[in-house]
Amino acid sequence: MDELELKYIKSLAKQYPTIAAASTEIVNLSSIMNLPKGTEHFLTDIHGEYEQFNHVLKNGSGSVRRKIDEEFGNTLSNKDKKSLATLIYYPNEKLDIVMKEEENLEDWYKITLYRLVQITKRVSSKYTRSKVRKALPKDFAYVIEELITEKAEVQDKEAYYNEIVHTIIRIGRAPEFIVALCELVQRLVIDHLHIVGDIYDRGPGPHIIMRTLRYYHSVDVQWGNHDVVWMGAASGQLACIATVIRMAARYGNLDSLEEGYGINLIPLATFAMEKYKDVNCDVFNIKYNTNYNTKDLTLDMKMHKAISIIQFKLEGQIIKRRPEFGMEDRLLLDKIDYEKKTVRIDGVDYPMKDTDFPTVDPNDPYRLSPEEEEVMERLRQAFRRCDKLQKDIRFLFSKGSMYKIYNSNLLFHGCVPMDEDGNFLKVNLFGKEYAGKALYDALDNYARKGFYGTRDSDEKRKGQDIIWYIWAGPKSPVFGKDKMATFERYFLDDKETHKEKKNAYYRLYDREDILNKILVEFGLSTEKSHIINGHVPVEQKNGESPVKCGGKLLVIDGGFSKAYQSKTGIAGYTLVANSYGMRLVSHEPFESAEAAIKNESDIFSDSIIVETTPVRQRVADTDIGNELRVQIHQLEELLEAYREGIIVEKDV
Repeated sequence: MDELELKYIKSLAKQYPTIAAASTEIVNLSSIMNLPKGTEHFLTDIHGEYEQFNHVLKNGSGSVRRKIDEEFGNTLSNKDKKSLATLIYYPNEKLDIVMKEEENLEDWYKITLYRLVQITKRVSSKYTRSKVRKALPKDFAYVIEELITEKAEVQDKEAYYNEIVHTIIRIGRAPEFIVALCELVQRLVIDHLHIVGDIYDRGPGPHIIMRTLRYYHSVDVQWGNHDVVWMGAASGQLACIATVIRMAARYGNLDSLEEGYGINLIPLATFAMEKYKDVNCDVFNIKYNTNYNTKDLTLDMKMHKAISIIQFKLEGQIIKRRPEFGMEDRLLLDKIDYEKKTVRIDGVDYPMKDTDFPTVDPNDPYRLSPEEEEVMERLRQAFRRCDKLQKDIRFLFSKGSMYKIYNSNLLFHGCVPMDEDGNFLKVNLFGKEYAGKALYDALDNYARKGFYGTRDSDEKRKGQDIIWYIWAGPKSPVFGKDKMATFERYFLDDKETHKEKKNAYYRLYDREDILNKILVEFGLSTEKSHIINGHVPVEQKNGESPVKCGGKLLVIDGGFSKAYQSKTGIAGYTLVANSYGMRLVSHEPFESAEAAIKNESDIFSDSIIVETTPVRQRVADTDIGNELRVQIHQLEELLEAYREGIIVEKDV
């Protein structure tokens, strides 16, 4: 044992001061190794659809209803099963209804408590008592543990448990106890949650989703391009701020900024009303949902146009100061002929639907006007000083990354940029080239500098520009297209100009040699590993499968966002990986939480088996198992040190 090892073992001895203590922990960890692995859920491209997202978490992607069916079989009617499931998903709301409508509330409490205890027993059975105990709500921990644990020493078990339930009801704690059990079931059906990118944009409630994730018991996030642009906005990067506001305006979701995050958009509104007062803004229509207040439509269209023009200017400034990004083809404001009302793209002149840009100087089109500069500075301060947004973005940095390796699976949002021959594309970042895993690592590192770096430092400015590049760059792994054709989609009728060519990865990902090359690049086994990503919606209604290359790659973007559901034909996927293998759950559209509570309706979910394991996977087969092996080895070294007298037991 070298000096460094001895120093660590002495430190470990403070936690386990005796042979008995160290031995007990070795036994405990060894027993955990043989338990079934926890259930992982993978979700992607949520895009602000908070009600559906929260429902999928509450029902465990259909797991809760399956547990009810397994536990009660034909002993409960389908109606009673639906009612029990709805109670588990929305206990507070369902209790309010029951208390108003149920004639014999005490009997209902008694029956419901017994049923909930049975379900809790079933979902907790694969975990150690210690793990379940940590998940128990503080106020009811002791009582719940008594109810779900078999007590061999109790002679009349039925009378014992009946008395506990009776007392809970008698002292008026049944409603609170029911809520506690329901929330415990929700927690136990998902051991760990992976969000494979794109929490933000399009839908109305990304801030609500972030609140859920920040308090979730076990979660990681792989950044999507829509997350990254919000991360850039929170760092104060002006082009990202303009982009975030433009997209919120386009989808009628400015409320998510103003009410969700408390960001003051009055400076932009005032500017838009003044500068775009008599300007035609028809091109900048709003793709609003049913909750949108149309009285704001005219103003929102003016704000939409104003911030779009600012965005194009700011992007042009980045492209000109960072020629290594190779995005000169996106400099289009200086290619406009205002007399002919055309724009030249790749040598072709296209007629434009709108050239009424009161703040654009044709001689210096990428310069912000003094009024635009003032608006953007005030918006920068609003984003930087928004405590709620800063907390959410810090969460994304602390729990998130460009990619993650977890239990032999490689998780990333978009792609690994490649050429048509399957070679990793090289990207020049400030004079140094990166490709494959090194590109992911470099972009991750620069993004963190862009947010955490010293104010006004060159490294911070580089990092902030890299964050924007991750959002829109042609070789960005999370964007994965040759261009972002925002300008063309607004101003040109020619649909050919709207096309964004996907990276070659998406044409090669059915080839096993290509996927194996990626797995090896990230240090993974080609035999048992999978790649899991989202970003590109799978058009299931047209026969496209999310399972690629015999299950080696899983593309799990199924249209969680309502904006994509007409394209995919479904409302999202959840990939569920448990001790038996992997299954992909496809979800039907979700009406609303209110309808689910009132009608006791659920999301209809259809499962397909992706992979089954010949032997049930244990904790020993996971990353946690590897960590436990190290701990066991260190504890065994501590035992040896005690027995050889190298370290003396304390408190014996």
